[in-house]
Amino acid sequence: MSGKSEAMKVVVGSDHAGFELKQEVAESLRKEGYDVIDVGTNSTAAVDYPDYAEKVALAVKDGRAERAVLICGSGVGACVAANKVPGIRAAICHDVYSAHQGVEHDDMNVLVLGGRIIGPALAHELVEAFVKARYTADERHARRLAKVKAIEARYRK
Repeated sequence: MSGKSEAMKVVVGSDHAGFELKQEVAESLRKEGYDVIDVGTNSTAAVDYPDYAEKVALAVKDGRAERAVLICGSGVGACVAANKVPGIRAAICHDVYSAHQGVEHDDMNVLVLGGRIIGPALAHELVEAFVKARYTADERHARRLAKVKAIEARYRK
């Protein structure tokens, strides 16, 4: 990551398969001046990804962090779990375009990575693109996001 950043709060979390990459991502974010909240896991001992996906998602939902980076082995399970929390728009991104476009067009607030899929160099590029991107709120994007939120509201208990 390069360049000066604002003091955005970013929550990071992972299961055991994403632990090492989470540590690297968190350290990189701190060096760039981001306020990092690490919700675990804290080792490579086996844990269940839904527990950490929920912790990450709740930190964003509750306003303790503006964005989140969530890592599991493939990214799939953690992404599915995080998206169960109302207000969360999580996506697996393994390319830089999707990492920033997801924020710009879809107001994505959780970047999900596969710790067994990508390496540290790509992860750093993805995280940088994600945290520096801003939602454009262009009319077409706002219209589509409103429809996504309406779907969520229809099925919320």
